[in-house]
Amino acid sequence: MKIKCIAVDDEPLALGLIKSFIQKTPFLNLIGWYSSAGEALHYLKTQRVDIIFLDIKMPKLNGIDLAKILLENNQQDSPRVVFTTAHDRFAIESYRVDALDYLLKPFGYDEFLRASKKALAYYEQKKMNQQSSQEGLNIFVRVGHQLVRIPCHDIIYIEGLKDYVKIYLTGSSKPVITLATLKSLEEKLPLNYFMRVQRSYIVALDKIRAVTKTSLWISEVEINVGEQYKAAVQEIFNKRFDNS
Repeated sequence: MKIKCIAVDDEPLALGLIKSFIQKTPFLNLIGWYSSAGEALHYLKTQRVDIIFLDIKMPKLNGIDLAKILLENNQQDSPRVVFTTAHDRFAIESYRVDALDYLLKPFGYDEFLRASKKALAYYEQKKMNQQSSQEGLNIFVRVGHQLVRIPCHDIIYIEGLKDYVKIYLTGSSKPVITLATLKSLEEKLPLNYFMRVQRSYIVALDKIRAVTKTSLWISEVEINVGEQYKAAVQEIFNKRFDNS
């Protein structure tokens, strides 16, 4: 699998180093490089890119602002961002703009490769999810007197309450509410795509946009990871994104 990527940095030496790292990595395909975020944005309006290796501190339009623009576009094929910066103070903000990783300069090839493997794992998982949706993985839940079919790839997360659950779906402002237990739904879901992260929540792994030590973000919703689930969550993300 080849991942299309561009590099953006206003420092020629840093840009040259990132270009060399990309060209050294077999599964990365360098299709462009730019010395400003504005140039990159102009290119992205007409070209599809998978990953942007993006500096943050740049004149006029900075890297965080470019990432915000891409996030607000909310397109299914929007590129993911790996920040490459000398400033650690933007780390928290990078979570909020759905950054895939955050490389702190100066970094070597090993760190770059680790971040690139996260990108590879992300797109391999995305491809699997697309295949699973084409194969028609669904669950059926009872809503009132009807059985309602819910495609698994539409599920963002599921919240368990006392006697019922709320299923939050892409493209819908209101959750589907069904009389069921979280455990019964957990048993119906494909294991490779969903995970229980606390007593009251199951999340779709491909919908997670950011993770910290104690919580994860899905869209603008922060979900705390339960103490007994932290080790399992960490293990999943190590396997998916840190296969160095």
